[in-house]
Amino acid sequence: MIATAGLVDFHCHLDLYPDHAAAVHDAEASGVFTLAVTTTPRAWPRNHELAQRTKHVRAALGLHPQLVAERESEIELWDRHLAETRYVGEVGLDAGPRFFKSLDAQKRVFQHVLQRCAQAGDKIITVHSIRSAKAVLDLVEANLPPERGKIVLHWFTGTKSEAKRALELGCYFSINAGMLGNERHAPMVQAIPLDRMLTETDGPFTRTGDRPSLPTDVAGVVEELGRLRRLTASDVASLIRDNLRALLG
Repeated sequence: MIATAGLVDFHCHLDLYPDHAAAVHDAEASGVFTLAVTTTPRAWPRNHELAQRTKHVRAALGLHPQLVAERESEIELWDRHLAETRYVGEVGLDAGPRFFKSLDAQKRVFQHVLQRCAQAGDKIITVHSIRSAKAVLDLVEANLPPERGKIVLHWFTGTKSEAKRALELGCYFSINAGMLGNERHAPMVQAIPLDRMLTETDGPFTRTGDRPSLPTDVAGVVEELGRLRRLTASDVASLIRDNLRALLG
């Protein structure tokens, strides 16, 4: 197994582990650059506070599309916190059967997020796009000029042509074990150039063996990407670090 120091977990819900502070401490101790996404702006202050004391953990300000039906009004709170961070997420759209009925509200919220990020400039946004890749890309194209912010598509499951369009819009992709283990998504993952890839776990919503995935489990994603692209794991880890530097500019 490769060393974890210097790896990247660009999408992890550290505040949803049983002990939030311990999860942040462990990510920091392992040296994995971890983006701690939030699902509601109410979770932002505590995430921000814990991440501020670290070198490797950053918090992102989110309003998860699956929560928009109950929490659309929290967009005002999201607005109030936006100036405190460069990182935004988890945001986006979910047109899966459970959340389809709130899709119009989700679009309102996501459009608002993109417009505010464009006004502020220099934000990095980790985006959910279940069964909604086209709608997500339409909103990005209309509301966030590439020079005003960067999009990282988290656990992207769109088509190869949607991935191509996302690349043309300047998007990055954060790749996890679930994407690599799914034969249906393999051609799309193969089509993403190495210089637009980051890695993620989406823990604790994913599992490694019989436990929720941890930021250090991105080591497995790096190794699998290496096998897929016929590179050593350390070469992939180094490429992902370079991509993160490019993204952060």
